[in-house]
Amino acid sequence: MVKKNAESVFVYVVARDFGFAPNPFHGFCTLACCKPRIRAVAQTGDWVFGVAGSALTEPGHCIFGMRVTETLTFDEYWLDPRFEVKKPLRNGSRVMMLGDNIYHRQNDDAAWQQEDSHHSHPDGSPDASNIATDTQANRILISEQFTYFGASAPLIPGNILASIGYSNGRNHRRFATQAAEPLLSWFQAEARRTGSPVVDDPFQFRMSSARFSSGSNKIIDEVVESYD
Repeated sequence: MVKKNAESVFVYVVARDFGFAPNPFHGFCTLACCKPRIRAVAQTGDWVFGVAGSALTEPGHCIFGMRVTETLTFDEYWLDPRFEVKKPLRNGSRVMMLGDNIYHRQNDDAAWQQEDSHHSHPDGSPDASNIATDTQANRILISEQFTYFGASAPLIPGNILASIGYSNGRNHRRFATQAAEPLLSWFQAEARRTGSPVVDDPFQFRMSSARFSSGSNKIIDEVVESYD
């Protein structure tokens, strides 16, 4: 069991990779939606890894790794001028369409406001199922120390995953940093080799106009746009 104050490594399966959760653009990798259990407990200094699910590619490919360098509430994220550029613009570029800075409210007792985004309905109206899921944890994980591989996700050697006791499955896995050292060492070597925090586009980047609803667990409005 990981001690409360020990640095942790979280690993989870990425079922969908649009560039929304995580959002690796504008110099920060942010996890602002989905994965409320991780967002609720991850602390500054912890690592979060996303491993591809079978719907994207062969399981075991590393889509991203980020070391948490800051955490904010939704309202802090919304009001922070650094992240104004992460507010979605659905008639903008692919990157702008997939902005994850989508939640805010007037006060602690007010209802959450959801911006027209990847997590709203196709007509731009709020999706209650996504609001309920995303706002379970009023925390945003922010990283300035990350590598997002996207569609060029490298395969994590099977012996490394076996050595830390990881296999793809539901929910996330949490490891002490020392136990996950083989994964961290491999990732840091890959990050140095690529030399860029964003290596490739997301797997589903060309479906940037699509929406996702956790209520139906379906991707909807899959219109391919011509934006770059």
